[in-house]
Amino acid sequence: MMLNLTSRALAQEDLESICAFVQNAEEVFCVSPKFRYPLTAEQILKRLENRYSPTVIVSGDAPEPLAYANLYDKDEKSHTIWLGNVIVSPSYRGTGAAAYLIQTMMDIAKQELGVRTMKLYCHNTNTRALLFYCKQGFSPCGSKVLVKPDGEKLVGIAMQKEL
Repeated sequence: MMLNLTSRALAQEDLESICAFVQNAEEVFCVSPKFRYPLTAEQILKRLENRYSPTVIVSGDAPEPLAYANLYDKDEKSHTIWLGNVIVSPSYRGTGAAAYLIQTMMDIAKQELGVRTMKLYCHNTNTRALLFYCKQGFSPCGSKVLVKPDGEKLVGIAMQKEL
């Protein structure tokens, strides 16, 4: 599938489509441990209160988003920022849309926000995403214990990449 990908800022009308990307409670927890299934526009908007550059990826002339992410916790001292709420439409997983999204977010972080390092958390149970982030040049750099709503514990693996 050949995609003509571009990025733009998140718009209010994108929220319904983005919420539909999440297929189940497990996926919504991967997007954010603070989100609950089903994902709603209100949950996304609440997370954006302390976030930077909410961005969507689109293809060609179609206005519907294929992928979404934002940035948070910019640290002026260490020149780092965190990548958050990465969501890709199930129809576009494995097509290059996620790689384009990550590159776009790294470009925004470096060029617009002046940071030198991007970090992210990926859950230990999300093997596909861990492999994807490694392929994008991210390396493990720490961890934290996360507790799912049902009480199950898992590990959030911190990863980083120099920009």
